[in-house]
Amino acid sequence: MHSKSFRRLKHKTQVFIAPEGDHYRTRLTHTLEACGISRTVARALRLNEDLTEAIGYGHDLGHPPFGHTGEQALDHVLHERFGRRFRHNEQSLRVVERLERDGLGLNLTEQVRDGILRHTGPVEPGTQEGKIVRLVDRIAYINHDIDDAVRAGVLAERDLPREEIAVLGETGSARIDLLVHDLVEHSSTAGDIVQSEVVGGAMARLRKFMFERVYLGPGALREQDRVTGVIETLFEHYLASPEAIEQVAGTDSDELPTRVTDYIAGMTDRFCLRRFADVTVPREFRY
Repeated sequence: MHSKSFRRLKHKTQVFIAPEGDHYRTRLTHTLEACGISRTVARALRLNEDLTEAIGYGHDLGHPPFGHTGEQALDHVLHERFGRRFRHNEQSLRVVERLERDGLGLNLTEQVRDGILRHTGPVEPGTQEGKIVRLVDRIAYINHDIDDAVRAGVLAERDLPREEIAVLGETGSARIDLLVHDLVEHSSTAGDIVQSEVVGGAMARLRKFMFERVYLGPGALREQDRVTGVIETLFEHYLASPEAIEQVAGTDSDELPTRVTDYIAGMTDRFCLRRFADVTVPREFRY
């Protein structure tokens, strides 16, 4: 919570880029919501609340600016130029191991680092606390992103899939309440972190709906070209002018593409746009 990368989350997009309104989620508010729910589940299951919370606080530290779109853009340019991939969970682990505290890292336990790395991706965490964060991360973002999408006019309540809403609940709070109760009840009897088939299936289908209509929907695709242009322009600029990269602790010995990636991934949305303006807008035209 005291790290610079955590504080920067307040100016990183969750879903909507530069939204007009004070109530849209940011990467920071998402993290806090996911942590609160995760700790509740851990307490109900008599698991390690501190471990759960630490994983939750760190899980999105490596997210680049501009949400899912920014992650795709950075992955694209890295793959095109160097055959490498960008995954925010891997960058989150790099942040806590290599980049924070002037290169010393945060001295986290193996279990915390495992939970951060594996909160998404093909391999599940090695602890039940990590599995809680992995699942609750989805519970949190699916429901609060529905709220933001409706507020933004991207979705209307009537657009939500009726079968899934009938199972999970009509409101975000009702859905979260049901999902948490279902998770706790079935995990306590199974001895592992699991959902019921009915509720888990409905949540998976609702998540698929959100990817199709919101995360990768028409609005996101319209933003994608612009965001990709910003990220690619900055990436090429810093490759050509590495002296323009501000000091990122712990990366002096790394290859230039890694240093550029660390720098861009650590930017907030507004800092990224300022740097893009510095690179592309002639000085005499700036206000």
